[in-house]
Amino acid sequence: FLGKIKKILETVCHNCGKILVDESNPAFVEALRARDPKRRFDAIWRLCKPKMICETSMPVEDDQPEKQKEPRHDHGGCGNIQPEVRREALKLTGTWKAQKGDDEHEGQQAEKKPITPQMALNVFRNISTQDIHKMGLSNDYARPEWMIITVLPVPPPPVRPSISMDGGAGMRGEDDLTYKLGDIIRANGNVKRCDLDGSPQHLTQEFENLLQFHV
Repeated sequence: FLGKIKKILETVCHNCGKILVDESNPAFVEALRARDPKRRFDAIWRLCKPKMICETSMPVEDDQPEKQKEPRHDHGGCGNIQPEVRREALKLTGTWKAQKGDDEHEGQQAEKKPITPQMALNVFRNISTQDIHKMGLSNDYARPEWMIITVLPVPPPPVRPSISMDGGAGMRGEDDLTYKLGDIIRANGNVKRCDLDGSPQHLTQEFENLLQFHV
């Protein structure tokens, strides 16, 4: 699901979970008319990918002409800068760049940091059910947070039976799936031990990457 996760992270705000474009964009309205969920998702993703900021509500000034005071569509975003997401093998990294006209952050170096599974999970949990439907995903069968494994189902022994090595007289060999589950449990134990011992971040990250590889 890594490709789909990357696209969703480029579609919604990393702070408030709102889709980065709305009905004020005619192309977005046109995309919502697509009946095929895959086509709708792809069209909305292409519109959102270039958006580097979650737009806030536009205040109405008292001295504006009456025509300009007419109600406009309110995006209602949080105003946060959005990262440029890049995929490197099994990792996702985000680069937060200061936007032109942002006096507070203009001239600052771009901030680049990895997007961890926990960060992506927090973003996905903020997405509303309405926005999930607009993106062409299913609230019943394909919620974004379900694409990140937090609980691993373990098949029972009858699904992964051991086999006799020498006709039943000696040792028994375990199924490949059992060996892989053992690798996952050991890698998970190493991550937990690093957290409890307060190990350096780079060491914990190595064990997390190994765990992700095994899963």
